[in-house]
Amino acid sequence: MMFDYVTNTLFLPLKAWVEQSNGNWNILIVSGFLLLFVGIGLIFILRNKIGKEDERTNQIYLKSSFIMLGGIILCDMFFPKDYMWQIFFLFKYSIAFMASAVYLAVRYWKDISN
Repeated sequence: MMFDYVTNTLFLPLKAWVEQSNGNWNILIVSGFLLLFVGIGLIFILRNKIGKEDERTNQIYLKSSFIMLGGIILCDMFFPKDYMWQIFFLFKYSIAFMASAVYLAVRYWKDISN
């Protein structure tokens, strides 16, 4: 009930903006794909920099996956399911990948600073 109010308050103006023209729709799609590719690329680069799987890195990779799952669950709670669900599906995974990449970047910088 509360999530529906928050969802409508946040995303109905976005829906109205996107429906104004095809250019707005394309901007939303391209920005979602850019975020997705940046997140995937950062995860790939940072996993290679952290190193091969062993006892230390397995814990880092599991925590990274847990953060990704948490991001997906949170986005499922807040993103609307009535309209534009394909676009929000794209943003759900791009946000999850970016959150995981941020965690990996923080862990990488902590490891090289010690």
